[in-house]
Amino acid sequence: MHIYFLQHSSLFAPGRLADWLQGMGHSHNRCRLDEGELPPPWDHFDGLILLDALGPLDPQLLKRERKLLDRALKSGKPVLGIGFGAALIAEALGSIVSPAVEPERGWRTLTLDPASPLDLPETFEALLWHGDIFGLPDDALPLGRTSAGPVQGFVWDRGRVIAMQCHLELTANDAEALCAQEGTMADGGDLLADPRRFDRQAALLDRLMSQWLD
Repeated sequence: MHIYFLQHSSLFAPGRLADWLQGMGHSHNRCRLDEGELPPPWDHFDGLILLDALGPLDPQLLKRERKLLDRALKSGKPVLGIGFGAALIAEALGSIVSPAVEPERGWRTLTLDPASPLDLPETFEALLWHGDIFGLPDDALPLGRTSAGPVQGFVWDRGRVIAMQCHLELTANDAEALCAQEGTMADGGDLLADPRRFDRQAALLDRLMSQWLD
């Protein structure tokens, strides 16, 4: 398959997602919306991954992205969203996106929802970096929750569409760049204190991606 990344910030790049796709024999490309690039034509991809964002985006480009996303959701093409990308999917499916009472920045323990169809551990640690929350769209199954966020993502249309707040794609180098701009101390401590956390995330990402493109 040929997957297109829709990138909204230099700090939230494809990361391990690109490595996974290449390792599994898939091809990929990316659109730098944060640098003014137009979203790709419909026939240029088999699936979409919408990455997270920091800062304002061009309203006209965002309008084009939403239009492309709407078409993808109505098609049979797989769609994955992270952070801002997940919020765009939730919004497109009719959910309300709003500022979180308690933004989550740092490592958090997620508890898998009993209704989640994803084959993931019952509890797992993941890196979160979001200030918005969204509700569960109609006909979607919840991914899991944290102590501060009851909806950390969802699965829709039998797994073809996945939206998640957690950043399983980030490497230690990615997090270091994020810290350099946004601050080294996130809520709950230093993001970089234990590099093994990123290795554990990589294993979770492998499980999730295998199910998404199955």
